[in-house]
Amino acid sequence: MFESLVGFAALLLLIFLRVPIAFAMIAVGAVGFASMRGWSATWSMISSIGFETSLSYSLSVVPLFILMGNLLTISGVSHGLYAAANRLLGGARGGLAMASVVACGGFSAVCGSSLATAATMSKVAMPSMRKYGYADSLASGSIAAGGTLGILIPPSVIMIIYGLLTETDIGKLFVAGVLPGILGLVLYMLAIYITTLIKPELAPKAENNEPFSTREKYGVLSVLGLFLLIMTGIYGGFFTPTEAAGIGAGAAFLIALGMGGLTVKRLFSAGLESARTTAMIFVIIIGAEVFSNFINFAGLPYYLSDLVFEMDLNPYLVILAIVLIYIALGCVLESLSMILLTVPVFYPVIMELDFGVAALADPEAVLIWFAIIVVVVTEISLISPPVGLNVFVLRNVLRDVSLGTIFKGVMPFWLSDIVRLLLLIALPSISLWLVGAM
Repeated sequence: MFESLVGFAALLLLIFLRVPIAFAMIAVGAVGFASMRGWSATWSMISSIGFETSLSYSLSVVPLFILMGNLLTISGVSHGLYAAANRLLGGARGGLAMASVVACGGFSAVCGSSLATAATMSKVAMPSMRKYGYADSLASGSIAAGGTLGILIPPSVIMIIYGLLTETDIGKLFVAGVLPGILGLVLYMLAIYITTLIKPELAPKAENNEPFSTREKYGVLSVLGLFLLIMTGIYGGFFTPTEAAGIGAGAAFLIALGMGGLTVKRLFSAGLESARTTAMIFVIIIGAEVFSNFINFAGLPYYLSDLVFEMDLNPYLVILAIVLIYIALGCVLESLSMILLTVPVFYPVIMELDFGVAALADPEAVLIWFAIIVVVVTEISLISPPVGLNVFVLRNVLRDVSLGTIFKGVMPFWLSDIVRLLLLIALPSISLWLVGAM
C-alpha cells in the first residue's frame, strides 16, 4: 500500500515536471516493480507487455477507427453536418449555437476524437456565428462543449480502451453511450436556450438562408449511413468491432473520394496523423500496463476494496469520491491517460459495491454503467478550468479569442454536464436500457 502511494506521488511529480505521461508511468512502474521483485523480473515484464501490446489483435481496432476519423475530417463532411443542423435550427434565437452542438455531436460520432471535433468544427461554425453577431463566448463555448461528445457517442476510442481494460463487451459499451450522448445534446441545447433567454444580446436572431448543396447532402447521408453500418453490423452479428473498424475506414476512404476531398497529399497527411496518434496511444497503453502491474502487485486496488467494505460506506458516496478524483485529475491529465491510470484501480472497488438497484444486479451492467460515468466525467474535465484541453485546442485555432472568453462561454454547458452526470448516477437505466433492449 505504501509503495503505491509513493508511486502515485512520484508519477504526479514527473507529470508536473513535464515528463511525457507514458515515459513517467514506465519509469515509476519499473522502479516500483523492481523494488519488490528485482530488475530481472521487471525487464521481463516490460518486454512482455511491449510485445503483447504491439501485436494485440484487439487493439488493432484503435488505429482503424482513428484512420476513419481522419479520412472523414479531410473529406469535408463537417460542412454538410453543420449546414443540415443550421437548416433545422438556425432560424431560432441561439439556433446557430445549437446547430454547432448538433453538428459536433454528429461529426464526433464518426470521428471519435473530442479534440479533433473541436478543432475541425471551429473552422466551420465560428465564421458563421460571427457573421450573424454571436458573442465569441457563446460561439466558442458551444464548439468546445459539443466537441466533448466525441468520446461518448460511438464509435469511441476511449470506450474501446475501457472495454479492453475491464474485459467488457465493446459493442455493448457503444450502444450504452447512445442515450447519454443524446441526453448531452438535449441538455446542451437547453443550456443555450436558457442562456440566450437571460442574455438575448449573446445571440441575435439569424435569418436561415444558408444554401444546402448536393455535396453537403451527400456528406450528411454518408455520415448517417456509416454510423448505421457500424452499429448494425456489430449488433447484427455480421462483424466484430475490429472488423467494423476496418469496414468503417474503407467506407470513409470511399466517402472522401466521392466528396472530392481526397488528394494524394491529404491521404498521406491522414495516414501520417493516424500513425502518430496510434503510436502515442500505444506507448501510453504500455506505460499504463507497466504502472498498473506495479500498483496491482503492491495491492492498492485490493486495499481500497477492503477499506470500503470495512467502513461500510454508502456506494453512492464512493461514486461521488471517484467523480471528484476524476475532475481533479482532469486538470493535469488528458482523457486517455486518466482512463488508463485510474480504471484498473477503481473498477475492482466498484465491483464490490452493492447499489441495491435491480438494473445493477449484473456485474457486466455495473461495468457498463461505470464506463458511462467515467466517460461523462472525462468530458467534464475537457472543459473544466483551469486546464480544459478542448478549450486550449480552440485557443490555438482561434487566436483572437482569449482563454477567459472561452471558459466563460463553456460554463452553462459545464453546469448542464453536472446535471447529466447526476441523472446518470441516480438513474442507471438511462445507460443500460438500450443495451437490454438490444
